[in-house]
Amino acid sequence: MKAFIRSAGLAISGIRHSVATQRHMQFHCIAAFLVFIAGIILSLDALEWAMITMAVGMVITTEMINTAMERVVDLACPEWHPLAKIAKDCAAGAVLVSAIAAVITGLLVMGPPLWHLLTRG
Repeated sequence: MKAFIRSAGLAISGIRHSVATQRHMQFHCIAAFLVFIAGIILSLDALEWAMITMAVGMVITTEMINTAMERVVDLACPEWHPLAKIAKDCAAGAVLVSAIAAVITGLLVMGPPLWHLLTRG
């Protein structure tokens, strides 16, 4: 149990580092907060919450992997190198793909009830 608690503490430290140092991570966290508020207002059902939570989790996860990749590449190759650039660009691309998928998921899940709410009258 001690090992699990220690591992969880280290993981939380990594999350804190990402939020504290990465502008895009801060943006993603604010966006996630707003999406969760919208979900509460729209009274999403369990399946819709699961889809939104998975989409948000995917973006946050890929952003943290991107941060880790950038740090490791910088450590291994402090000078510019074309392979280092490719590694960083691919990691950033993964974040972009997950963010686009999350936006599409959000539109599919929240679009119809939001449209209904806005056009009621």
